[in-house]
Amino acid sequence: MILALAGGVGGARLARGLADALPAAQLTVVVNTGDDFDHLGLRICPDIDTVSYTLADLHNRALGWGLAGETWEFMGALARLGGEDWFRLGDRDLATHVERTRRLALGESLSAVTADVAKRLGIVQQIAPMSDDPVRTFVDTDAGTLAFQDYFVRRRAAPAVRGFEYRGADSACPSPPFVQALADPSLEAIVFCPSNPWLSIAPLLAMPRMAAQLRASGRPLVAVSPIIGGRAVKGPAAKIMQELGLASDTLAIGRHYAGLLDGLVIDSADADQRAAIERLGLRVLVSDTLMDEGPRRLALARATLEFARTIGPRSS
Repeated sequence: MILALAGGVGGARLARGLADALPAAQLTVVVNTGDDFDHLGLRICPDIDTVSYTLADLHNRALGWGLAGETWEFMGALARLGGEDWFRLGDRDLATHVERTRRLALGESLSAVTADVAKRLGIVQQIAPMSDDPVRTFVDTDAGTLAFQDYFVRRRAAPAVRGFEYRGADSACPSPPFVQALADPSLEAIVFCPSNPWLSIAPLLAMPRMAAQLRASGRPLVAVSPIIGGRAVKGPAAKIMQELGLASDTLAIGRHYAGLLDGLVIDSADADQRAAIERLGLRVLVSDTLMDEGPRRLALARATLEFARTIGPRSS
């Protein structure tokens, strides 16, 4: 069994590649919930929905998020009434949020709701939130401390970043499916998808002893770098790195994860940084990490899995 940690478009794409490369029962995807928020009275879980729609092959391929063939009548009507239309909810996507909110209000866990929605969408892999407890990412910026969606969507990630806070993480527990995956004797490797280390992976790692639990699994921990040639394929990762005083390159990604990961997959465009990353104590695989909707996504997933297998189990 492979455990993938994911958030956002890049995470969803590799998760889909892993799903294509593995038998259905052999993949669990644990998804960041630091982006979740309540909007228009609804619980919105952007990363969970992006991963779910992508695994169900229902996603908007051009955007990487949302549903293909979506319509926007609700948002148009809301705008005419003077409502908050800065976070766009498609007409069919809206059903997901309404049903999730209803079931959470009845006392169901986010894990249970996510699993059932995935099943109804025809997904055979397991998708789980990182926690059933609320964890919310806040961004310290030159415009003040902003809730993540305010920073990312309303302000289009324009304010300069100074740091991050993951509120609730210090008291959050990993979700039951996450705990079960880590304890599964058939677990072969843990893969960090090419998701933003500060926005998508750090909220998960901020839970108490989470990094230690991942290491204690004894399984190889490998990540695919979200940076290619100094740029992020999607999202503000490179901008954030520069604003935090870091070089926007794969070596900085290696330094960020040094001591936690066993291996890092980097793009051929960054092959010249391999030796420096290896001096950090990480194994390195140079591959083609730019994913599309076709064979390259599957090829990267297979290469990442083979890389993890060459590292193999280790003592915790």
